[in-house]
Amino acid sequence: MPRATPAPLQLLFPPISLPLKYKPQPISHLTFVRSSIPCPPAVYRNSSTDYPHITTPLPPPSSIYIHLPFCRRRCHYCDFPIIALGSSSSHYDDDPRINTYIRLLLREIRATKPYSSLQLPIKTIFFGGGTPSLVPPRLIASVLDTIRTKFGEVAADVEVSMEMDPGTFDAGRLEEMVGVVGVTRISLGVQAFQDELLRECGRAHGRREVDEAIELVNSSHGLRSWSLDLISSLPRQTEEMWEESLRLAVSAGPQHVSVYDLQVEEGTKFALLYTPGEFPLPAEAQSANFYVMASETLKLAGYEHYEISSYCKPGHECMHNITYWQNEPFYGFGLGSASYINGVRFSRPRRLKQYEEFVKDLEAGNMSAKSNASIVEDKEMAMDVVMLSLRTAKGLDLKSFQRSFGESVVLSLCRAWRPHVESGHVVALDEERKAISIGKFDLELNGDCQLGRRVAFLRLSDPEGFLMSNELIAVAFGVLSP
Repeated sequence: MPRATPAPLQLLFPPISLPLKYKPQPISHLTFVRSSIPCPPAVYRNSSTDYPHITTPLPPPSSIYIHLPFCRRRCHYCDFPIIALGSSSSHYDDDPRINTYIRLLLREIRATKPYSSLQLPIKTIFFGGGTPSLVPPRLIASVLDTIRTKFGEVAADVEVSMEMDPGTFDAGRLEEMVGVVGVTRISLGVQAFQDELLRECGRAHGRREVDEAIELVNSSHGLRSWSLDLISSLPRQTEEMWEESLRLAVSAGPQHVSVYDLQVEEGTKFALLYTPGEFPLPAEAQSANFYVMASETLKLAGYEHYEISSYCKPGHECMHNITYWQNEPFYGFGLGSASYINGVRFSRPRRLKQYEEFVKDLEAGNMSAKSNASIVEDKEMAMDVVMLSLRTAKGLDLKSFQRSFGESVVLSLCRAWRPHVESGHVVALDEERKAISIGKFDLELNGDCQLGRRVAFLRLSDPEGFLMSNELIAVAFGVLSP
C-alpha cells in the first residue's frame, strides 16, 4: 500500500453524532467523539470585517439527538457523560438506573416547547451515548412514541440511527430494535480488530464479539444501512495492525465506515498514562500516514470520502450528521446534550443530579435564570459555516455564503486561501464542480467579473488538504474575526 509523505497532522475534525460540546477539535479527536460539534471561540461585533446582520428566522429543526449514557464501563479515551452499569451482567433490561433515566428523559421531551407551530416532519433521529443498545427496545420505543406525540409528523423515510457495541445485543434484540422499534441504521462501535488494542482502550468487547456482531448485523434484513467505526493512532498500534483493521472492515461489508483518530482528552485514563506524540502513542507523521492509508484503502474499495472522517457507498451517507455539517438546527435531549435552534445553542448539564434539576425547572417554566444558552452571532455563524463546510467533500458554497455574509467577506477568504489553492491543498470548483486552474482563480480575484462567476465552491483536497485543515481553517478565522 502506498505510504504518505510524512507531514504534521493538523486539524481533522471528529465525526459528529452527538452535540455535547462546542469547541474546536482536531480530528485526531477520539475521546471518542462520535458526538461533538466543533465551534470556534466567541466573536464580537466590533471586528473590522463588515457583516450584514441576519434577521431572517431559521427553519424549525427536523433532526433530534437522544443521549443514552449507559455503558458497561468507561473506555480509557472517553470523557463523555456516561453512567457505567458494570460488566458483571449481560442483561440490563430491568436495571432501575435505566428505567429511572428514561422516565426523566421522557419528562424533558414532554416539557419542551416546540420551536414553531410550523414544525417540519422529523427526518432524522439519532440515539447516541454511551451504548444505546444496552437500553431495552421497549424503552427505545417509548422515546420514539413520545417524540411523535410531541412533535407531530415523522417523515415516512425517517432515518433512525442507533450506536451499538459488539457484545451488547443478540439476534432477538437486534430483530426487535429493527423490525418492531423501527431502527433503520446502526453505527457499530468496533474500534479495532485486535484484542490487544481493545484491551488497551478498556473496551468491554473482544474480537470474538466483533465477529459475532458483524454477522448479526449483516443478517438483519430490515436495516437500510450500517456503519463500522474504527479508531486510529491508538497506543502501540502499528501500520500492520491498522492495515489489517481496514482490510477486515472492508470485508465486513458495511455501507458506511467512520474513521476516528485518537485524541487524548483531559481527565481520561489515557491522559494520565500517555503524552500525545510520545511512545506508545504514534508521532504526528504516523497519525497522518494512518489517515492516508484509510483514505486510499476505502476509496479503492468503492467508498466515497464524503466527510473528513466518513466514508460511504453511494447513497448511504449519515443524514443525521449532515444536519450538523450543514449547520442546520436540531433538537437535543438527555444528559449533556445540546440543541441548536434559531441561532441559539443550548446545552444540558453533564451530571445526573443537575440534569434532574434542569428537567424540573423546565417543567416549571423556570429556565431563564439557569439555561446554558448562547446566541450565535453573525461572525460566529460565518465561522461555523466555514469550519463545518470544509470538513465535507462538497466544501464551502461561495454563492450561498456571499448571500448570507457579503461579497467582501468571500473575497477576503479567497485572497487568504490563494497560496493554498496554488499549492493544491484548497481546490477551487466551478458550478459543475470541475476544478479550475490557479490562473482562472486569479482572474476572479482580480475582479474581471462578478465574484462567484467562475469559482462556486472551495473544498480541501483529499487527503492532503484534510490533513492541513487546522491551518487552513485558522487562516479563515483570521479573516472572519481578525
